[in-house]
Amino acid sequence: MNRLVKSALLAGAAWGALSTMAVAQDAAPQEEVAGLDDVIVTARRTSESLQRTPLAVTAFSGETLEQRGAMQTTDLQGAVPNLNIVQGRGSSNSTNIYIRGVGQPDALQTFDPAVGVYVDDVYYSRIRGTQFDLLDLERIEILRGPQGTLYGKNTIGGAMKLVSRRPGQEFRARGSVAYGDYDLMEFQGAVSGPINDSLAFGLSAIHSERGGYVTDPATGAEYNDKNSTAFRAALAWDPTSNITVDLSADYSNDDAGMNVGQATNSLTYLGAYAVAYPVPAVLPEYNFQTRTTPGLPNETRLESWGTALRVNWQLSDNLTLKSITSYRELSTDDYIDFDATELEIADALVAVDQNQASQELQLTWESGPFTAVGGLYYLKEEVSSHQESYNDALLGPLYGNPTFLRLIDDSLETTSKAAYANLTWQATDALRLSAGVRYTDETKDYARTTSVISSYSLVIGGVPIFPLNTTYAFSPPEGSYDDTSVMLSADYQLSPDIMAYARFSQGFKSGGFNGRANSATEATEYQPETADSYEVGVKTLAWDNRFRLNVAAFSMSYDNFQARVSGVETPPGGGVPTPVLSVLNAGGLDLMGFEIEAALNPIQNLTLDAQIGRLDAKYSEFADARFPGGSRAFQSPAFSPEWTARYGAQYVFDLNGGSNITVGGAARFRSRMALAVDNTLITPAGVGTTTELPGMFQDSYWLYDARVVWNDASGRFSIGAYGQNLSDEVYKTDAQEFSSIGSIRTAYYGAPQTWMVKLTARY
Repeated sequence: MNRLVKSALLAGAAWGALSTMAVAQDAAPQEEVAGLDDVIVTARRTSESLQRTPLAVTAFSGETLEQRGAMQTTDLQGAVPNLNIVQGRGSSNSTNIYIRGVGQPDALQTFDPAVGVYVDDVYYSRIRGTQFDLLDLERIEILRGPQGTLYGKNTIGGAMKLVSRRPGQEFRARGSVAYGDYDLMEFQGAVSGPINDSLAFGLSAIHSERGGYVTDPATGAEYNDKNSTAFRAALAWDPTSNITVDLSADYSNDDAGMNVGQATNSLTYLGAYAVAYPVPAVLPEYNFQTRTTPGLPNETRLESWGTALRVNWQLSDNLTLKSITSYRELSTDDYIDFDATELEIADALVAVDQNQASQELQLTWESGPFTAVGGLYYLKEEVSSHQESYNDALLGPLYGNPTFLRLIDDSLETTSKAAYANLTWQATDALRLSAGVRYTDETKDYARTTSVISSYSLVIGGVPIFPLNTTYAFSPPEGSYDDTSVMLSADYQLSPDIMAYARFSQGFKSGGFNGRANSATEATEYQPETADSYEVGVKTLAWDNRFRLNVAAFSMSYDNFQARVSGVETPPGGGVPTPVLSVLNAGGLDLMGFEIEAALNPIQNLTLDAQIGRLDAKYSEFADARFPGGSRAFQSPAFSPEWTARYGAQYVFDLNGGSNITVGGAARFRSRMALAVDNTLITPAGVGTTTELPGMFQDSYWLYDARVVWNDASGRFSIGAYGQNLSDEVYKTDAQEFSSIGSIRTAYYGAPQTWMVKLTARY
């Protein structure tokens, strides 16, 4: 089926779903229906209705997440148009997030995220440690498009905000226990209530474990499992009527097996290109069995903790000061089997210690038709890393099967400062105009030492080509980056229930240094990315709040795209070719598309919803002399499916005595997409082609989920059964392209069919 036909079919499905909703609106009996809940969000750093927020934002209340059986952030996959959110490659504790074709999938500590992650307004600097369990949340907000003014650096694709439930003067408690296949067990509890008239406390905890759905058939070891524990404590103090103080502390621990993939092509010895590990030209359907290298721990471990102090002081009727102070630490030990075989071609330990301290001061002024938000932001981050790369099977028999170990120690210190302001003017009863600006100044200090320990050494003409036991240090000048991002928007209230808006926004992703480099010549500096985005949208409520339709269209120009690409260099005079893993400012990406979010209550107790995304992503420029015409702009950008769609339905059956049963389900679609930047063939001679690598792509697929939940009459007890991927679809979520190292191309897969039963008690 060609691309045009598939596009037509998906567009037809989207129109059909919306038409069905419209017909239901006309035909439904005129009975009293509660309507859709309004959601209050803080996407623009002030509280306002989702339907009055002039940008593309999706919000999920804690109750909605619970109804759907969502357990962690990656369970949002499919529920937001043009969002890709999956477990990161090779690590159980990182998250690969792309919004509208913009993201950064590499968990290495020198690479910044492209989608900002915030928990209670505190920015998380790394994509490691963002595989959150959903614990006692008030809501999650997904902001699509650059958020460079109010949120700052590294939100060039958008932002994900998690908002915890604030303790209050009403005592509340909640506990749940879940059991499922693959020996899933989850225990979760939360309690909050008053200490006195002005002080309240909150405690929440979760332990979640699951056996691995990938096994090594030779050893029986399980991978892609889960074993996590998290705690959170909070104090909410209201000492006076105009001051609120929130103090929170959290701790999490993750101790699981590796995230293991599948080799998608034959692996080779470095230099000779002789086959080291044969893989069939046509891969059979993945059976969730993968060989791994024996003798290594093959685990991923994470420990993180942090504390935050938020003070909100209403200085006058018009002026409010907010202070957000935070400190966080993270430590990981990740063992990664890049080649996904029992051979030690490319296995590694990546041990990271990271800490960050941040301070934000924010002023909000409201007077008459004007609302202004301005602030100062400071972040200091320190990251140190120790890496061990085990490659005993890489050089092979041509060089006498030598031992080969590479050790890397590096450190990165980042200081980021910013000032921002945003002004909204209610020009008329219907028209609002907004403008914002943010200036960011950032410095990065990087140092690196690399050692190679090998039993093989080649000397040509007295020059060591592949010297034995060598060490080199790399300490470049301090990197300095600055940016000014602006935002302009206008929204018009066409009627009390219909708003139209237009928005221009810019984003900035910081530059840095290539921590993936294999030599001093590769460990070069790369420059920041920038993006200019245009968005128009309409947000509509109709039929007594029983029908909601939000539509957005966007176009984005994405410049200086940071691409990690692989290659091989042969030393002058011959010798063992050296793998090259470079980071290029590749050129530009052009992104455009539209998004539809709809929900309908056609009759009492029935809710229908749909989320549809269309994305056209293509490189406008991608210079690379190894490809025909010196350009690889013909390639498909990674994690940019043309279509994403989800169609959901839920019906509540009322029972005698006041209890009820909720039956719900969803169908999720994702069209064909590339899973790596390098996704076409580079031959051993270094001459690129336009031939796509099938293992670096995922064809279009559907996933089906369902749930049945019984609620007692008091609303205090419920028991639910949840099924995911009911058709047991086998599909890839990510891929690792390291073809310069033993021709490695590894694909990672989503979970097979799973089920869970969950019992919840509330007070």
